[in-house]
Amino acid sequence: METWQIPVIFIVGIIAGFINTMAGGGSLLSLPMLIILGLPTAVANGTNRLAITVQSICAVAGFKRKGISNFKSSILMAVPTLVGAIVGAQLSIDVSDVLFKRILAVTMLLVLGIILRNPTRRQYGKVQYTGDIVNGSWHLRLLLMCIFFFIGIYGGFIQAGIGFIIIAVLTTMCGLNLVETNSHKVFVVGINAFFALLVFVFHNKIHWPIGIALAAGNGLGGWIGGNLAVTRGERFIRFMLTIGVIAMAVRLLT
Repeated sequence: METWQIPVIFIVGIIAGFINTMAGGGSLLSLPMLIILGLPTAVANGTNRLAITVQSICAVAGFKRKGISNFKSSILMAVPTLVGAIVGAQLSIDVSDVLFKRILAVTMLLVLGIILRNPTRRQYGKVQYTGDIVNGSWHLRLLLMCIFFFIGIYGGFIQAGIGFIIIAVLTTMCGLNLVETNSHKVFVVGINAFFALLVFVFHNKIHWPIGIALAAGNGLGGWIGGNLAVTRGERFIRFMLTIGVIAMAVRLLT
C-alpha cells in the first residue's frame, strides 16, 4: 500500500459508512475501490467486512444515543442472518476473481434499480419509533427469520447492497419508517459482517493496513450517519451513488 492511498481509503470509508447508515449501498463504492487498488477479490471482500463491522458498531451507538433502538427485535433478525453469513462467506472464498467481479458488477446494477425505485420514499419524515417485531404475529416472525437467513447468505457472499434489501423487507412487510428500519439494519448488518469477517480471518483473507484505514473512515461515517439518521441530503447522496455505481460497474465489466 502506497502512502497516498491511505487518505483516499479513509475518505471513501467516511462516505461509504455515512451512506450505509443513512440508507445502504456504501459497499458498492468501497468494495470495487479495493479491487481497483489491486486487492484480490476475496481479500477485498474480507477487508471490507472489517470496515463494515466497525461502522455498524459506531452506527448502532449513534442510534442508541438518539434513543432509537429495539435490540430484541434486531436480534430476532440477526440470529438467522449470522448463520447465513457464515455460509455465504465460505462460498465467496471459493469463487474465482473473474466470476466474483462479474457477480459484483451485475449485483451493483440490480441494486441500482432498488436505489432508483426507492422503497422508502413514502417513509421519509416519519420519525416516531413504534416498531416492535418481537411482539408481532408468530407467522410474521417465522417468515422474517427465513428471509433474513437468505439475506445473510447474500450478505456473507458479497455484502454490497444488503442494506437496501433489508430496507425493502422491513418497510414493505413490517411497515416500519426509515428511522426504525435503519436502526435494525445497522445492527443486523453488523452481526452479518462480523461473522463473515471471522471466516475471512480464518482463511487469511484480510489486508489489515488497508482494512484499518477503511474501518476508521467507515466508523466515523457510521457515527455521523447514526446521529443524523434522516437528512435533507439523502436525495443528493442517492444521485451521487448512482453515478458511482454505474461507473464502477462499467470498470469491473471491462
